[in-house]
Amino acid sequence: MSKQSQWIVGVNAVASSIENDAENVREVLIEASAKNPRLTEIEENARRKGIDVRKVNTQALDGVGGSVRHQGVAARYQAARTYGENELEGLVEAAEGKALLLILDEVQDPHNLGACLRSAAAAGATAVIIPKDKSATVNATVRKTSAGAADRIPVVAVTNLSRCLKDLQKQGVWIYGLAGEATTSLYSIDLKGNVALVLGGEADGMRRLTRENCDGLVKIPMPGDIESLNVSVAAGVSLFEAVRQRS
Repeated sequence: MSKQSQWIVGVNAVASSIENDAENVREVLIEASAKNPRLTEIEENARRKGIDVRKVNTQALDGVGGSVRHQGVAARYQAARTYGENELEGLVEAAEGKALLLILDEVQDPHNLGACLRSAAAAGATAVIIPKDKSATVNATVRKTSAGAADRIPVVAVTNLSRCLKDLQKQGVWIYGLAGEATTSLYSIDLKGNVALVLGGEADGMRRLTRENCDGLVKIPMPGDIESLNVSVAAGVSLFEAVRQRS
């Protein structure tokens, strides 16, 4: 599992990091002039857990937050947790025949990745798998959008997604790709065992090799006059269909 130092910003992201993974929070910056009671709670919780807290001006927070709205708080975090490919087999085995994996093929918008992580965590998914190249990484924007889910679910970055799919199949994982042109409905397949759901990127969907390595292609029936869903919405619909079948 690799780690890198980064700044995360925003009330929910910082509060979740302190609550769930305090040992990796190095320091917290809070806007000196802020009146938000949530910031007081964050400061008190951070100090309780032995984390350094500094009061700073807005310009300092703007500097570490970049284009992300910081809401008066930032934390230096040594964790964008990314699990290695060699850890994926163990995650599937630990699920004891009920692994639920979300695979994102070149999802490049960090807001979409964050929303997908949030849905995956809420659905109790085993892991989210992303390619190392041409994919959003778990950065500050992703952490903020995920509302803390990035701290709760393993994100596995793989070098070769097609090879990863083949390895999962050897472990008994059934892999279904979401595609608008598919003829089989998502609601007609069995999602109760070891299952991986694959969604493509915002622009072009799944790549050819990814499609070819799926056990089947399925679609979300949409009676309305819209051709496709946002990838994070499609991820939520698909994951919670699996939850429905398993409950």
